[in-house]
Amino acid sequence: MTHRFFIYLAYDGTDYCGWQIQPNGRSVQEEISTALSTFLRQDILITGAGRTDAGVHARMMVAHFDFPDALDTQQIVFKLNRMLPQDIVIFNVAEVDPQAHARFDATYRTYRYYVTTRKDPFQRHYAWRLPMTLDYKKMNEAAQHLFDYTDFTSFSKLHTDVKTNDCKIMAAEWVQIDDTTWCFMIQADRFLRNMVRAIVGSLVEVGRGKWTIDEFCEMIRAKDRSQAGMSVPGHALFLEDIGYPY
Repeated sequence: MTHRFFIYLAYDGTDYCGWQIQPNGRSVQEEISTALSTFLRQDILITGAGRTDAGVHARMMVAHFDFPDALDTQQIVFKLNRMLPQDIVIFNVAEVDPQAHARFDATYRTYRYYVTTRKDPFQRHYAWRLPMTLDYKKMNEAAQHLFDYTDFTSFSKLHTDVKTNDCKIMAAEWVQIDDTTWCFMIQADRFLRNMVRAIVGSLVEVGRGKWTIDEFCEMIRAKDRSQAGMSVPGHALFLEDIGYPY
């Protein structure tokens, strides 16, 4: 009988090419798979709940792996945290149903994106500095229209391998953190490649007064990535949470 295990972890994505294994560059997936393979003395490939791009962080990521025998999960947590670099932390390892799937069973994902007007050496890897004041009230009005749509082709990276560009937005809001910092929180059942960064870039166009809210909505209806705003830098994006029905 094959045993399946979920890994709950966090990472600082600054020094990584993203979650997914790449031919040229360090990835979070490869670091964990290598550590697990070394400890368990057989090749282990982990499957993540999703992908994060280069520089993107995760306060909560979930992945799964299979093993032919039962394992001491507390020992795995202890050993992995000793073997992995300081920018990856394992919170928990738990045995789950053999059919459970870290990616396909997730019911929602939550992301946060941070924007600041202040130059801060300690936040340079975790917030996007914009030296301008944005109209966050108007940006929030535009964000509420995300609930009116399900096809988000306009916010998707081109030529991806997904079967549908439909997503269900569950929450979307700009929240002020302090005098100089704002955070955009968005939750959905699934996200397309580059979707959050493209949404933020488009909302910034609204906040700068470049687009009206009607133009923002027209851009979504166009289902054309070239009409949306720019993809904002990845270093200010955090995968915050992933939910499961069990």
